[in-house]
This record gives sequence, C-alpha cells and structure tokens, in this order.
Amino acid sequence: MVTQCSALRTSSTNMHADKLHHVTTITRIAEHLGEDEDWLRNVASDMEIEDGVIWVCGAGDDGVQAFTDFGIENLIELVRIYKENPTWLKRSSPE
Repeated sequence: MVTQCSALRTSSTNMHADKLHHVTTITRIAEHLGEDEDWLRNVASDMEIEDGVIWVCGAGDDGVQAFTDFGIENLIELVRIYKENPTWLKRSSPE
C-alpha cells in the first residue's frame, strides 16, 4: 500500500490547526460502524483533506488514515450512499 507519508512536505492549504484537537482512525470508525475496514477504505478513497480526512504519519513510511468529526460525518454519508447504490462500489470479499 502506498501512503502519503513517504515524504515530508508543506502544503499551500491554509488550515486552522488550533481548531483541530483530535482525529479518529479509520480502524476505530470501522469498528464503531460495524463495517469492514477495507471496504470503508474504498469508500473513503476519493475523500480529500477538505472533506475531513488526513494521513497520520508514523515511523518510516507507516501511516494511517484518520478523520476529523466533519470527515466522519462525510464518511457516514458516503456509506449511506454506497449502501443505497451497492453497484457503485463492491465490498471486499473476505479471504
């Protein structure tokens, strides 16, 4: 999996970091919603920083997708849309 954590860089996006005090990982959101994490990643794949999704970088190239409260609301809405239109996005098959 390719993450966006392979290089440190600055962004021209002007964000108010003082207003952001926590994010929630996709793993925790999947557990809370009772959804498959891989399927949820597919749902979130087109979300951008403006939608409330960020990458939290760890050691090396490790990273995890995380969401602001606004991002969680957007993700839940996408889940609803894809459940109403299941042919738009196929669920991952358990191996």
